[in-house]
Amino acid sequence: MALDLIILAADKRMRFTIEALLARPQSLGVRAIKADVQFHPRHDSAVLREGHVFLRELHALASHALVVFDRDGCGSRLSREDLEAEVQERLEQSGWEKDRCAVIVIEPELEAWFWSDSPHVEKALGWLNGRLQLDEWLVGKGYLRRGKQKPTQPKEAVLEALRHCGTPYSPSIYYDLAARVSFERCVDPAFLKLKSVLQRWFPLEGWGGES
Repeated sequence: MALDLIILAADKRMRFTIEALLARPQSLGVRAIKADVQFHPRHDSAVLREGHVFLRELHALASHALVVFDRDGCGSRLSREDLEAEVQERLEQSGWEKDRCAVIVIEPELEAWFWSDSPHVEKALGWLNGRLQLDEWLVGKGYLRRGKQKPTQPKEAVLEALRHCGTPYSPSIYYDLAARVSFERCVDPAFLKLKSVLQRWFPLEGWGGES
């Protein structure tokens, strides 16, 4: 097959994030992956309802398929696990064998991965006063509970911080951050599932190339 992996993401920011992650195979614990990351023009809700249709005709082009979208914005009140199971079932019914496809639903949204303890977060936002001051500002704005690392509304917190710093919004900030931040301390369930799936499909062992 021409590709190792075809990925359907919900939007451009998610596409850039995944592309940056895949460009760091050693950090993910996988071999180099030949992948095509596409995004749906109607975003999370369409990926939930139509992702299997989008990927139906592509099963001969790639050995594996991955669907990624946010729980917030998808229009469903189901749990992350139930949403993953629902889309997984539709993928399998559309022709993707169970061991060739997987679904990652991010709770509540991609920006939950953005807010790590890395100093690269401040740089991406254009924040010049250090992480302690950033956290205090987030607390003051009601986005962050004192003593916690991640805002309760991660996307809104990113957008508000960018406005405060006068940093233009661009999906490329997600690529830049994902290209630099260490994955070692990330415990987000969706991110851990992503790593686990990729490691199962594309293990380092037995591969003769370089990452």
